Amino acid sequence: MTEAELRLMRLLWRCGECFVQDLVSAMPAEGRLAYNSVLTTIRILETKGYVEHRQEGRAFLYTAVVAEEDAQQSEVRNVISRFFGDSRERLMLALLGGGDVSLDELQALKRAIAEAEAAAGQKTRRKSK
Repeated sequence: MTEAELRLMRLLWRCGECFVQDLVSAMPAEGRLAYNSVLTTIRILETKGYVEHRQEGRAFLYTAVVAEEDAQQSEVRNVISRFFGDSRERLMLALLGGGDVSLDELQALKRAIAEAEAAAGQKTRRKSK
């Protein structure tokens, strides 16, 4: 997803169903995109399967059909594939290698790893039965 596409998706996730003019108006004044730019970008998002529309009068109402969490997961998988050779380990090592990780973030990562280990253990036990 491009930066412009992500900006529009964030608005759709926050506001729900919107006309193009609603999206333009919801943008901060600084960095606001022109109506035609929003329309072009929303159509691209629709082509990509992130957005759908329904007609109301002469205008279209657009809504996100992909949840924010699903889009995040898709983008993370894309980054892992493109930059880290499909290795989550290499991604994590790159994240931790910068030295900018707080103790709170490390604790949250440890909890997430423990939960992932427990889930993987449950999958293994189910497969062996």
